[in-house]
Amino acid sequence: MLKKRNPSNQPLFSRIRLPTNLSINSCLKKKIFKTLRFLLFLSIAGILLYFAFRGVSFDDLWESFLNARYGFILLYLLFGFLSLLSRSYRWLLLIEPLNYKSSFMNSFYALNTGYLANFAFPRLGEVTRCASLSKAENIPVDKLFGTVIVERIIDLVMVTILMFVLIIFRFDFFGTWLNENIFGPFVDMLDQSIGGTWILLVILIGLPTALVALYYAFREKLSRVSFIQKIKSFAKGILDGLKTVFKLKRIWAFLFHSVLIWVLYWAMTYAAVFSLPETSVLKPVDGVFLLVIGTLGFIVPAQGGIGAYHYLATLALTLYAVPREVGLTYATMTHGAQMIMLIILGLISFMILFAVQRKSRIAKTDSEPELPDENE
Repeated sequence: MLKKRNPSNQPLFSRIRLPTNLSINSCLKKKIFKTLRFLLFLSIAGILLYFAFRGVSFDDLWESFLNARYGFILLYLLFGFLSLLSRSYRWLLLIEPLNYKSSFMNSFYALNTGYLANFAFPRLGEVTRCASLSKAENIPVDKLFGTVIVERIIDLVMVTILMFVLIIFRFDFFGTWLNENIFGPFVDMLDQSIGGTWILLVILIGLPTALVALYYAFREKLSRVSFIQKIKSFAKGILDGLKTVFKLKRIWAFLFHSVLIWVLYWAMTYAAVFSLPETSVLKPVDGVFLLVIGTLGFIVPAQGGIGAYHYLATLALTLYAVPREVGLTYATMTHGAQMIMLIILGLISFMILFAVQRKSRIAKTDSEPELPDENE
């Protein structure tokens, strides 16, 4: 199949536009900003790792690693892999109401690529997985982003439910610890930084309200601005993605996988406690507690929860009089094993999706009809 010919008699290189100083400066500023942002998040992870490992006897830490039973870490990874499959399938259930089709494997590959991106920049994974699936399946990225927001809301609801269950049934044990080590310090930090939680609520509620009011006051003028039109179009796509939760074609399957994902997360956490003699005495409810604390660690803006997870998981195990060296061994093994699995799966998935997209582009180019030369 012949390709489209150059409609001009001029050589191709003569029509190449060289970048201007303005575009070079703009690209340079973007690279500097991305580098600084990466270093900022890396610094947060480094500081938290320092606090986690500070004062720890590395001889005792090494001894704890030698005494670990790594068969339970393999079981931990198995449950983690199954949770990825379940999450990929649940994403397909959210995409169905958009009237777009996606293969299960491409959904799985895109999810893994997103987790890989999180090790570069926190929260980059959500954008990356949407962009990856959009290119592979030709689904609008804004609509996919809306479905991911729904997923995050569901996950937040599940964590909140688990937290309230712990507080209600064992407030004397878990509630006091959470208040002294998580909620109390967080509220104190807000008081010192912005003047209190009430001011934070005013900002969170007042700022969006003010922006909406300004938009409606000047909507006629703003509607003629191309940039605003693009924002409106993207926001509409996100809204379409959010609406999918109310248009689910298989709602029971969606609810089942929403619960299954967190059951598998709990199974991961509880399987890992048997890898160390000092933590193997913990009960199933203690696994729920460690799951909640570990999830809070991944919320902190650090690459892949590095540092934050180690610090909080180690701190949580001190509630059971587990030595810091043992708690840090648990945190390092579980986080390290999961990180290795996600990086391997992410790299493989990225290469497969790249090959799929390249094959699709070649097929599309070959299917284009031959255009006659205007000079013939």
